[in-house]
Amino acid sequence: MSGPVIALVVYAPPLAEEMNKSRRMAAQQARMFAANGVATLLVDPLGCGDSDGDLADATWHAWVDDLVDACQWLRERTGAPGAPLWLWGLRSGCLISVGAGSRIAGDCRHLLWQPVQSGRQCLQQFLRLKTAGGLADGRAAASTAELLRQLADGAALDVAGYRLSSVLADGLGAATLEPPARPTQALMLEVQPQPGSSPSPGLLALESRWSGAGHVVAVTAVAGPSFWQTSEVEDAPELVALTTRLVVAASRETAAAR
Repeated sequence: MSGPVIALVVYAPPLAEEMNKSRRMAAQQARMFAANGVATLLVDPLGCGDSDGDLADATWHAWVDDLVDACQWLRERTGAPGAPLWLWGLRSGCLISVGAGSRIAGDCRHLLWQPVQSGRQCLQQFLRLKTAGGLADGRAAASTAELLRQLADGAALDVAGYRLSSVLADGLGAATLEPPARPTQALMLEVQPQPGSSPSPGLLALESRWSGAGHVVAVTAVAGPSFWQTSEVEDAPELVALTTRLVVAASRETAAAR
């Protein structure tokens, strides 16, 4: 990246296979940010991607700690402590980024892609992969409720090739996307299959909660594929373009106001 740094962005990825499906899109967005003066750090939390350890070693608190440390590292590395910091989350990564934001001093904003609002709902959806796998193999499948009971009893579960510990499940299950205590700015973007679609009722309800808590929130829908879950790796170029415009414009407004 050349030229002045107008903003900093730290990315929190989604859970498990959604993380792998989304790597291409995250890299595309990071390159577009960099081309527009936005220094971006893509984080692999503990036990994910190229980071140390296995998923079985991870805890929710460790993932939040990783993001907090990444923000500090990026501020020091870029030498731009006054640039606005954006915490960028995708799907369940939004729960991590919002959790980290409450521990970061100074200007801290949120960029939420397709936000998952309930960690417990995310956990249940993930466990359904195990019940579906059992049915596909002709075996009697444990229900999601039974799997949750096993995790509550301290058991670890193998789900779609990932080892899920009870500690990580507890942290994820307790996470929610409640508005931070300190009012800030948030951009919430949602991918819809059809051009011209409106944001979902769930996202509009999230906007209402955050706005009611004093946050400045912009919500929009953009046409594109559900790249985090498609069978083939797909791109959503309109999402990248719109995200870049919004973050760059908001960051430049901040610089002009100083």
